[in-house]
Amino acid sequence: MKFFKSHKIYKILMTIFIVYAVYTFINQQIKLNSYQTEKSYYEDQIAALSEEKAALEETKANINTPEYIEKVAREKLDMYMPNERVYIDVSK
Repeated sequence: MKFFKSHKIYKILMTIFIVYAVYTFINQQIKLNSYQTEKSYYEDQIAALSEEKAALEETKANINTPEYIEKVAREKLDMYMPNERVYIDVSK
């Protein structure tokens, strides 16, 4: 009779252990998937910011050139050269 009781306890303990192991495994997989998603998001952010940095460095290198100064004056400040005629297309 004592063997039967200890065998029953052994089965209960093994069942509890297996359930715990499966729960832990599933929980870890969920966390790993979450971390992988975050990693992908941050890698995309790094790539986008690297491209932006390269564009800003190019702008920094060209900021004192006459072409860049003229471009900014025309596009952002609506300035034009002296004696220059500006035509505006009103058909658009």
